[in-house]
Amino acid sequence: LAPYRGWFPVISSLCCSNFVYFYTFNSLKALWVKGQHSTTGKDLVLGVVAGVVNVLLTTPLWVVNTRLKLQGAKFRNEDIVPTNYKGIIDAFHQIIRDEGVLALWNGTFPSLLLVFNPAIQFMFYEGFKRKLLKKQLQLTSLDAFVIGAIAKAVATTLTYPLQTVQSILRFGRHRLNPENRTLGSLRNVLYLLQQRVRRFGLMGLYKGLEAKLLQTVLTAALMFLVYEKLTAATFTVMGLKHSRRH
Repeated sequence: LAPYRGWFPVISSLCCSNFVYFYTFNSLKALWVKGQHSTTGKDLVLGVVAGVVNVLLTTPLWVVNTRLKLQGAKFRNEDIVPTNYKGIIDAFHQIIRDEGVLALWNGTFPSLLLVFNPAIQFMFYEGFKRKLLKKQLQLTSLDAFVIGAIAKAVATTLTYPLQTVQSILRFGRHRLNPENRTLGSLRNVLYLLQQRVRRFGLMGLYKGLEAKLLQTVLTAALMFLVYEKLTAATFTVMGLKHSRRH
């Protein structure tokens, strides 16, 4: 059961995060585009704004999720302090009690930088989608799956070093320096990137990328597939209701 440690917090965080992101992205797109054809630039801007909103609202969930997922794991690094949480509520309670409310937003700075991950993902996805829809009336299940996978693979590869730093900061039980002082957010990111390069070389920035790609690419591909099917079904139902009214 070890590979499924922390599965419930992950599902909860993903549901909330995806809801916030998709809702914000599509709401802003409806207001800005207003029936006109969207462009790659607009998709990127909308993706960044939706990402910022998502980060600010859902980072506490991901902090708790990361800690629960790593709880019980054996770390070779002595700088990492083990945790003991009974569940999501207990984790929230202990973090606020021992570290303060702001600890729930650990890793917010790299997360804000990482808004380019979903922004790049949506930019590529919407771009591929527009090209395909010029040749055919609607996306097939395979189309949505493939372009969703490609878009996520590109976004993950470009932003992976920051994702590694984000996970370390979210865990929050890492002594960043010998004096155990709290460093500024930007200094945290630069320090951790520097330490990783020093210990593992430049390729150390991409250590574990294969597992991350397997997880995120498949997740994104399935997400976009379900998203397109649900959207199509929703508009079909709305169309039927609309035609009945008129």
